[in-house]
Amino acid sequence: MKKTYVIDTNVLIQAPYALQCFEDNHLVLPLVVLEELDGLKKCEGEKGANARVAVRKLEEYRNQGDLLKGVPLENGGTIRIEKNFVNVELPEDLPEDKADNRILKVCKGLCEELKDSRKLILVTKDLVLRLKAQIMGIKAEDFITEQITEEDALYTGRDEAYIPEELVKTFKKKGVSVSDLYRSDEEGNHYPVELEENEFVILKADQSARKTLLGRTKGDRVVPLVYKKSKPYGISPRNVGQYFMQEALMTKAEEAPLVIIRGMAGTAKTFYSLAVGMEKVYNNPTGEYRRIIVCRPNAQFDDDIGFLPGDEKEKIAPLMRPVIDNLEQILDSDEENRYEDENELSDKVMEVFDRGVIQTEALNFIRGRSIAKTYLIIDEAQNMTPNQVKGIITRAGKDTKIILLGDPNQIDRPFLDERTNGLSYAAKYMKGSPLCWQITLSAEECERSVLAMDAVKRL
Repeated sequence: MKKTYVIDTNVLIQAPYALQCFEDNHLVLPLVVLEELDGLKKCEGEKGANARVAVRKLEEYRNQGDLLKGVPLENGGTIRIEKNFVNVELPEDLPEDKADNRILKVCKGLCEELKDSRKLILVTKDLVLRLKAQIMGIKAEDFITEQITEEDALYTGRDEAYIPEELVKTFKKKGVSVSDLYRSDEEGNHYPVELEENEFVILKADQSARKTLLGRTKGDRVVPLVYKKSKPYGISPRNVGQYFMQEALMTKAEEAPLVIIRGMAGTAKTFYSLAVGMEKVYNNPTGEYRRIIVCRPNAQFDDDIGFLPGDEKEKIAPLMRPVIDNLEQILDSDEENRYEDENELSDKVMEVFDRGVIQTEALNFIRGRSIAKTYLIIDEAQNMTPNQVKGIITRAGKDTKIILLGDPNQIDRPFLDERTNGLSYAAKYMKGSPLCWQITLSAEECERSVLAMDAVKRL
């Protein structure tokens, strides 16, 4: 049974290709959606860019036929614009001049026309609009094409397994075969282990509980960590998660061009990423990278940045304050006396920026660039859309390393959640790629402070 989908504006703003994702069903765009796209097409940043893409796609369909009557789509469905149902009555407490309520009028009118409300579905990223639709007896759904499954969300990039005692020495020299690893249940039964490419592994000797080894999956083998004893910018790992994170960050871009690090606040994601970048570019230059670029998505859909005073650097300064906080700790390791001379500490931080070692940029200014030989950190990547994260990863030029950092449970951007954000999207689709290394840090690996650790467990 073919269905009729009414598409809200916010679906096209987040995923401008969405019109090609509904198989052979019928798509309806209320006239108010065109009006909203028209108002957004001149906006700066991701919102304006996506609005323009959606409008250009609609122009292609217009050239193929009459959009008021319906135009066939590539997948066998149809698309049309609906300008009728202006006389459909809404409940008194829903004002008719609001765009969302005008969409509801179209939905209600179509339900009456189809004589079967089950055939019509409103697709919107707006939870409140979905609630309104339910009150009116209209079926409503989120746009789930980009949504990852619960199973995908559980992947952490790390696992545990046992190895026979006699293979411990072999592992330290050249690693062991994945087929030698196993798990066991309470009854002592052994089960084989399946690992993804580049998945980190905690290995436990089956005869000595205290013998724990750290490795990484490479093809059909688990190999020892190469950078276990490294101390980037004098920083030493404090837990297993940080050993794995250090391995991913220290490995050259040629082998690990994409690193995805997820974890709660206080697990040192940004801190460690900056420390490794500072080690390679500033403290002990290896020639791997020309510079460090740090970006943070503007959670307000890029609306606010254009109205802030000053140049680009001054506009994005409030977004980059967390980066400066971490740099202060990296540049002065003396925790007791670090803040005795604030001016001296500030001068150290400013020197890094003045020399061009670190550059900070707004995410929307990355569009269209090809970034070569750069250590690129995207902080708070959970506030990116799947379309944005695809755009960033495809901007990577030769010898560039991209690090995506974030916590999928801390979404600040409208219409995103823990299963539809760009960070989770990238983690799902890049899992198993030989070019992507992933690690999720656990709540127990919070290192910010005793209070932060306690809050992570309690709140």
